[in-house]
Amino acid sequence: MKFFKPKFWNKNQISIFSILLMPISFFVIFINFVKYSTTKKHNYSIPTICVGNIYLGGTGKTPICIELFSLLKIFNKKTVFIRKKYSSFEDEINLLKLTGPVYENKKRKIALAEAIKNNAKIAILDDGFQDFSIKKKISIICFNEKQWIGNGLVIPSGPLRESLSALNRANYVIINGNKNINIENDILKKNNKVKIFYSNYKPLNIEEFKNNQIIAFAGIGNPDNFFDLLKSHNVNMIEKISFPDHYNYSSEELDNLINKAKKTQSTLLTTEKDFCRISEAYQKNIKCLKIKVNIKNKDKFIEEIKAII
Repeated sequence: MKFFKPKFWNKNQISIFSILLMPISFFVIFINFVKYSTTKKHNYSIPTICVGNIYLGGTGKTPICIELFSLLKIFNKKTVFIRKKYSSFEDEINLLKLTGPVYENKKRKIALAEAIKNNAKIAILDDGFQDFSIKKKISIICFNEKQWIGNGLVIPSGPLRESLSALNRANYVIINGNKNINIENDILKKNNKVKIFYSNYKPLNIEEFKNNQIIAFAGIGNPDNFFDLLKSHNVNMIEKISFPDHYNYSSEELDNLINKAKKTQSTLLTTEKDFCRISEAYQKNIKCLKIKVNIKNKDKFIEEIKAII
């Protein structure tokens, strides 16, 4: 979704804008209820693990999917990614393709059926928690500790795709960030059976940038998380520039960024997702920060997955 998230989404108190938009939010909640109640749910011959979210964007679903793919290698079974086809989300598709086979279709159930025909044994559904046509073996919901649920309201009054009660359909929650008892309590009030794990991002090539002046830019769900990661590793950022999520950079914008870096003798640095959306002609003038997600208590998490699959 290519827009800047309204600031009132992330405030603890309810703003006048949220109140004015509530009739639409109630309609969204009603539509979700009807979809869930009326959609025929299909079982499949292979286990499907859904990695989804409730908060709109920036929760780290794709990095968790990539890490999950790596962890599932212990089963020695053909594992694939399933995605709904969106032309504007090619950045995420390209990242997944660097890791393993990706099947995509406008209908996820068709992509999943095709994967099974091609001898897939385990499917990782990147996004799709709100796709009720597929009965999931495991549902994992991702949150970011810093953003959590914002003002706690459903779009457009707030940043939630569904109300927090949707956690009743989840088996696991993975929170990117520090341990937060208040968040855990809120989750367990909605589903006291859900298992909660934490994750963090490990930069893989951060040393390349420690002695440079950096102009950092990002068009992801929560750009501040990228900037904070650089700051926490003592990267000398002289400027940080935010763009909307899944932003398609124009040639003019990229030229301006490159010229700005040249004038200040700085290095242009962006995320892997953003880098995937930039043409090769410009990539040579831009660097990307490579990251890996670490799931804390990983051994316990693997045992949990083993027990279900």
